Amino acid sequence: MTTTAVSQHQTKWWSGGKSPFNIEYGKLMMWYFLMSDSFTFGAFLISYGTIRFSQNYWPSPSFVFNTFPGAGHTNLPLAFVSLMTFILIMSSVTMVLAVHEGHHGNKKGVVKWLAWTIVGGFAFLSCQAWEWHHLITGAHNVLVDGKIEQWGQSMSHNPWGPLVPHEELQRLGLSVPEGEHVYTPGPVAFGGYFFGITGFHGFHVFSGVLINIIMLVMAQNGVFERRGHYLMIEKAGLYWHFVDLVWVFVFLCFYLV
Repeated sequence: MTTTAVSQHQTKWWSGGKSPFNIEYGKLMMWYFLMSDSFTFGAFLISYGTIRFSQNYWPSPSFVFNTFPGAGHTNLPLAFVSLMTFILIMSSVTMVLAVHEGHHGNKKGVVKWLAWTIVGGFAFLSCQAWEWHHLITGAHNVLVDGKIEQWGQSMSHNPWGPLVPHEELQRLGLSVPEGEHVYTPGPVAFGGYFFGITGFHGFHVFSGVLINIIMLVMAQNGVFERRGHYLMIEKAGLYWHFVDLVWVFVFLCFYLV
């Protein structure tokens, strides 16, 4: 009994020479960072959901996000954000291909697919910038105290509330031009959460683009070839895939629900 107890007490489960996780240190730290970052996004989205379902009404995504660049006043619900989502998913595919080429030590392949990933990231950010500009500067008819007011920058303070039926406008003796709609002021929280969370995600996309540019320059200069591996590309890929995954939840919360 004594001998057994002593031998168990003296057993060294990890002497510090090799990680018990059987994973490279940098990759393990990236997973830790992504896990902590997912808690941040999760807290934001849970807070949004709490406010969202405590309101009596909420702006309809099919009315708020129904425009498309160059399409004028054509009603295309969720078409533009679907394009944004497609671009981000395709950039994730190109990142997978860059990591794959890195595993095979193909410098030209890594450079090519990293470049396409960067293009996809910039395209997504450009789409988001257009959407923000349209929502902030667009003019909308809003019913306030029985009068129709035209608000520019309405999304930054009071987003669209429910659509006012034409019967109600007729009862109030009001009329609007053909094809235009009138809304009531929506909850202030919608604009705050929308710009806050999508902006936070956009910052992550921008950070990912900068990281990928650095990886591209390093790959072109043969840094990874001299090291004998492309492990840094894989770490950058983990971050980029995380950004894409978070967008799925943002898309679900703001554009679909």
